[in-house]
Amino acid sequence: MPTTGGAAYIGPMTMTPTSTSFAVTERPERRSAEEIAQLLESPGFGNLFTEHMALIDWDREQGWHDPRVVPYGPIQLDPSAAVFHYAQEIFEGMKAYRHADGSIWTFRPERNAERFNASARRLAMPELPPTMFLDAIKEVVTVDQGWVPSADSGETSLYLRPFMIATEEALGVRPSNRYLFSVICSPAGAYFSGGLKPVSLWVSEHYVRAAAGGTGAAKCGGNYASSLASQAEGIEHGCDQVVFLDAQEHRYVEELGGMNLFFVYADGRVVTPELTGTILPGVTRSSLIELARERGLDVQERRFTIDEWREGVASGEITEVFACGTAAVITPVGRLAWNGGELEMAGGHELTLSLRQELLDIQYGRAEDRHGWLYKLV
Repeated sequence: MPTTGGAAYIGPMTMTPTSTSFAVTERPERRSAEEIAQLLESPGFGNLFTEHMALIDWDREQGWHDPRVVPYGPIQLDPSAAVFHYAQEIFEGMKAYRHADGSIWTFRPERNAERFNASARRLAMPELPPTMFLDAIKEVVTVDQGWVPSADSGETSLYLRPFMIATEEALGVRPSNRYLFSVICSPAGAYFSGGLKPVSLWVSEHYVRAAAGGTGAAKCGGNYASSLASQAEGIEHGCDQVVFLDAQEHRYVEELGGMNLFFVYADGRVVTPELTGTILPGVTRSSLIELARERGLDVQERRFTIDEWREGVASGEITEVFACGTAAVITPVGRLAWNGGELEMAGGHELTLSLRQELLDIQYGRAEDRHGWLYKLV
């Protein structure tokens, strides 16, 4: 059996069984195992979807009702549906991992359920009971379990996208009276098709991702839409991603368009921007803070300026920088550019790659889940 730090591997812990009853309607003609295997040879990321989806309706009279799993397909909405006009929409990003024994697990889903409801509160949408959130994921993955890549297929998984939209057919600036919750699934290969390599970042000086009192801590589509113009600007300057600064002083580093940031110092300190209400509280972020502290590292959550970044790299005080999120896991940063300058990150990314491997080993069942982070789906 594999061991971690001398402790015997005891396997992941199973959380409380689910309880919501879903009506399941399968596609009359399912894809064969051979067809699915062929599609999984090169799934890409977010391009291919499984055969079913979970749906649950909400309205003010009945609350949450009609939980069901149905064949994947278009959702019919009236042109006046509130989501199109007032952007009441939230989502989550998760993954399902197949372990060596064939079982399928996900990672810290209760944190996603909590964040989903925090996003719902911020956008004046109804909260979904966490058990229902987990049940919906478990039901659709069970039906489409054949789409979860094998444990020996490399860094592959089934990406899970729970989301909620406002569906009431009416114009008027107010919370909708009807909503739809859904879970769709997408087989995913490695996030970086060319293999893991340091990314380059562009400092956005004209755009901000979020402001105090806004929706920065919510996972809603509007935050991502507002990042696209700066993302295009970064690509024009030869960069992969964009670094956003605070909206008030334009000095403090916040996050990338979809990832949190960490800075590693030569003296063993690790710094990540603190959660101020304008930064998304990443599940990967919180997990890495815990893993790093268990190694005895001094992890500081505090405000961190762009000048501190530049000066720290230039002096050699900062030895590694990495970004993290569900999709890419952990990504080393190799270059920072801005109007009038750039700098290269020296170093071998030792801590970055070590933490990345530790997290992946937990998620894929290759190491002891000593925190009880894994949740069995199938």
